[in-house]
Amino acid sequence: MEIRVLGVLGVRLCGVSVVPSAPKPRQVLALLALRADQVVPASVLAEELWSGRPPRSARTTVQTYVLQLRDLIDRALAQGDGGPGASCAKDVLVTSAGGYMLNSGGGLVDLQEFDRLAGHGYRAMDGGDFPLAARQLGEALALWRGPAFADVPVGGQLAVEVRRLEETRLCALDQRIEADLRLGRHRVLLAELTVLVDRYRTHESLHGQYMIALHRSGRRGEALEAYQRLRNTLVRELGMEPSAALRRLQRSILLASPERPDQEQVGALAEGAVARTARLTRVG
Repeated sequence: MEIRVLGVLGVRLCGVSVVPSAPKPRQVLALLALRADQVVPASVLAEELWSGRPPRSARTTVQTYVLQLRDLIDRALAQGDGGPGASCAKDVLVTSAGGYMLNSGGGLVDLQEFDRLAGHGYRAMDGGDFPLAARQLGEALALWRGPAFADVPVGGQLAVEVRRLEETRLCALDQRIEADLRLGRHRVLLAELTVLVDRYRTHESLHGQYMIALHRSGRRGEALEAYQRLRNTLVRELGMEPSAALRRLQRSILLASPERPDQEQVGALAEGAVARTARLTRVG
């Protein structure tokens, strides 16, 4: 089985897609795929489908959606070898006490692979192995094919998960850029960071990394302009000033020569992000 949630939902068995076209069965499969190899209570599925206001027929309706998914799974199994331990759909979409479990059968689950690679990258960062960190985090981020569940209508449960997954992606991205900066790749990063700071207009860490990349590229004036744009946005939209770390970075750029890399400022800026990533190395 191949399960992909980091982008458009993809669940394939024996090379055949088992993703339904109908919205609500797709939601059920999305939540099961997110928690592959874990039992998802039927009450959680009902919460996702009806946002806390399930009809009286909710349990029966959920069972109907599960049967529709199993029908797709049976068709996929009929076209393939079935695989070890997967002789019928009930072996793949398992009924358990009070809920259901999507059995990956040891196949590819992109979220689990992301967690594994990102975890290696964070540990490499902690150990000062920046080439390894940049490589592992880059491989983890390459698994993303767009926003999580990009083609799935999301209810309350999935909406929370989508936000959580996006935060884990941003943490990995922050640390991969940090590793690249420590390797002196500031010029290569400029194009990527230009797009990121426009997309995440209040994300201080990304703006700080953009300022550092500009400063090291001999563009001190543009680095200071980037700080001022961020400050204006934070004050206007959130009523707050930039963090103390970012203000220190601005002062450092004002006082330093444009050509002089300041590794200490890079490290100071990343401290908060490192602590955050340590809490988010596992998802689900």
